[in-house]
Amino acid sequence: MIPIRDENPTRRLPWLTIMLIGANIAVFVYELSLGPDALQAFWMRWAIVPARFLADPFSPTELATIVTAMFMHAGWVHLIGNMLYLWIFGNNIEDRFGPLGFSVFYLASGIAASAAQMLATPASVVPNLGASGAVAGVLGAYLLLYPGASVITIIPIFVFIEVARVPAYLVIGFWFILQLGTGLASLATTAPDAGGVAYFAHVGGFVAGLLMAAPVAVASRTRRRRR
Repeated sequence: MIPIRDENPTRRLPWLTIMLIGANIAVFVYELSLGPDALQAFWMRWAIVPARFLADPFSPTELATIVTAMFMHAGWVHLIGNMLYLWIFGNNIEDRFGPLGFSVFYLASGIAASAAQMLATPASVVPNLGASGAVAGVLGAYLLLYPGASVITIIPIFVFIEVARVPAYLVIGFWFILQLGTGLASLATTAPDAGGVAYFAHVGGFVAGLLMAAPVAVASRTRRRRR
C-alpha cells in the first residue's frame, strides 16, 4: 500500500513540516553535487556509524551525527518515500502538538530510532542515515491520534492498480508489521559491514511516537467524556 494523501484537514499551515522537507531536499541536492568518493566520505563523517558511536558516545562529533544523519538520504527513492510520509502524516501531528512541540517530538523520535538501531546492530560499521526513524515516530503518533482517518492509498494487485480510501490504522499497521517482521528476519545477518534498511530504527521511532502521543490521546478522550 502506498499512501498519497489523507482526508484529515489541519487548522493551520504546517510550516515546520514544510521546513523539514525543505531541509532534507537541500541536503540531498548537496549530496548530488558530490562525486562518489566525496559522497562516501560525507556519509561516513555525518551519518551514525554504530560501532564508532558506541566506542565514544559522549564525543561532540558523534553526538552531532544523531541530528545530521536525520537529514541525509541514500537515493531518490529513500528521500521521496520519507518526505511523502512526512507530508501526509506530519502536518496533522504538527497541528496537534504545535510547531515547538512537534520539533521536540520529531527530534526525540529520531534519537529513539538511532538508539534502537544501535542496540540491534552495535558492531555495525555501515553508516545509518535518513529521516525514516523520525518519520516513523510521526506514524506512531498518527496511528494513536487519528486511527480512523481516511488515507487515499494506491494498492497494487498483480498488474492492476487500485486507488482506495483506507483507514489509517490499516495503512500504518501494515507498515509497522512489515518493518518489525523484516527487522527480526534481518537479525540473521550479523556481519558488521552488512548494509540494508535500518528496520529497527523504524520500530524504535514508531514506539517512541506512540509513547509521546499517548498523554495527548488520553487527555483528548478525557475531555470528550466530560462533554
